[in-house]
Amino acid sequence: MIRPGIDRGNQWFWDGVDRHQLLIQRCASCGTLRMPPAPMCGACQSLEWEAHPAAGRGTIHSWIVSQHPTETDALPRIVVLVELEEGVRVVSNVIDADPADVDNELPVELAFATYEDVTLPQFRLVRS
Repeated sequence: MIRPGIDRGNQWFWDGVDRHQLLIQRCASCGTLRMPPAPMCGACQSLEWEAHPAAGRGTIHSWIVSQHPTETDALPRIVVLVELEEGVRVVSNVIDADPADVDNELPVELAFATYEDVTLPQFRLVRS
């Protein structure tokens, strides 16, 4: 079934989210990972690909606290660029953290959060 806002081009990603997996596109010819997904491999120009589950671990490469321009946010919205162990980067959010505790190079792990009726891949700080 195709849900609103989801089409055949990204259904595979959202099917993974439903299973609490973060899926990355991997070239079926040369194995190059790509995120965001693209129709063609930049390394070998193959059009063949497969979905590869990410381990769900990475480090914060960059981050900001996003604020709504006209309404006060109930909780800080920490937007991060995470470099996954696999070597690709993904934009997401850090949840369950105070902005004062967030910094570049901190380890994070995959988590899933549901907002209204949409589940999204998010990240949590790895606490030692």
